[in-house]
Amino acid sequence: MWPCFGVHTLLVVAVTLSPVTAAARSGNDASGENVYPLFWDLAPENVLDFPVKDNKIVIRAWNFQDRLGVYKSLLNASAKYFAAFGPQNSGNILWGLPLQHGWQFRTGRLADPSGVTSCGYENGELLCLSVRSWWSCMNYYLAIIPFLGAVEAGLFGQLPYEIEILPPEEQKDDFCYSVKDCWSRMPKLMDDWKAYFEYLLSTEREAVSSASSSSFKLDDALGLMWKAHTNSIAYALPKFKDSLKYLSDPEAKFGEDWASGVDFIAATHFSTDLTNTNKFQAFLPQRMLVEGDVIPFISDFSPEQNRVLMSLRALHKANELTGGLLLKLWQKAMSTEEGRKKGRELIESVTSSHEFDLEGI
Repeated sequence: MWPCFGVHTLLVVAVTLSPVTAAARSGNDASGENVYPLFWDLAPENVLDFPVKDNKIVIRAWNFQDRLGVYKSLLNASAKYFAAFGPQNSGNILWGLPLQHGWQFRTGRLADPSGVTSCGYENGELLCLSVRSWWSCMNYYLAIIPFLGAVEAGLFGQLPYEIEILPPEEQKDDFCYSVKDCWSRMPKLMDDWKAYFEYLLSTEREAVSSASSSSFKLDDALGLMWKAHTNSIAYALPKFKDSLKYLSDPEAKFGEDWASGVDFIAATHFSTDLTNTNKFQAFLPQRMLVEGDVIPFISDFSPEQNRVLMSLRALHKANELTGGLLLKLWQKAMSTEEGRKKGRELIESVTSSHEFDLEGI
C-alpha cells in the first residue's frame, strides 16, 4: 500500500510543487509574451540599474518590481552557464524563482491578508509586498538571500558599491539587509547559495585554464541549487509560522503543504527552467483559498487543481505520520542519477495520462 500511495501522490505533487510549476497559468510556450511575471519588462536588468544613494546600491525588497529586478539580475548574470540548454536563457534553472513569485503576485498572495493596509491591492499600493503576507516573507529567503550569496560569490564581478536592502515597516528583525548582516545572522544559508554560484564560476575558470570545454554539469548545479532552496525554506518556516494566522485555514494548510512538498521535488533534481515551467504551470490554485473551500470539491477550480491540493495534503500528512520516513525513502530512491532520472520521468508522465506505470518502482 505505502509504495503505491507514495508514488501516486508524488507524481501529482511533483508537477505542481516545484518553483517551476508555481508560475502563473498562461497556456503559451516559452516564446509567448505571457510566460513571464507581470511587470517583468519594467524590472531592473542588472545590479547597476538599481538606484545608488550614499555610495550604496539600494534595493526595495518589499516592492514587487525591485524583487523581480533581483531575479532578473541573477538570471542575466548567470545566463552564459546555461547557453547550451536553450535559446535566450530559457535553460537557466533559476527561472522557477521569479515565476513562482509572479504566480504569488497574480493570485493576490503577496498583498496584506489582514486587510489593515492597502499594500498589494489594485486600489492601493499594487506593487507593495506585505510583510504580513506569509508568502512574501517566505519568498524573501528565496530572493534576497540567493542574491546576496551571488554577490559574495562574485557572480556580478567587483561591484563599485555595497548593497543595501531596505527593511519592511514591521518585523525588521526577521530579515537581514546586507552581505555582512546576512553572513552574521544566517551563515549556513549564505554558504549554501554562495556554493551554488561559486560552482558556476568555477566551471568557467576551469574551461579557461585548460583551454577545453566547460566542466559544467547540470545535475551538479541542480543539486547545489536545490540544497540551498530547501534549506532556505526550512530556515524560514518556523520564523513565519505566526504569519499563517492572517490566512484562512484552507490557505494556511495549503502553504504548509506546499513547503513540505518542495523537499520531494528537490530530491529529483527537477530542472526549473523556463520550458519546464511553462509545461507544468497549470495546476496551482489561481486564487487564494478561503473559508468554505473544501478540497477536492472547490467548484471554481479545475479537477486537476482539486486533485493537486488533495495530493499535497495527503503527502504532507503521510510524511508527518511516518515521522519523515516517506521523504527519507524517496530521497534514498533519488540518490543516484538513474533514480533521479526515473523520478523526473514520473513527474513528466502525470501530465500525459491519469494512469501511471508503477512497474519497477
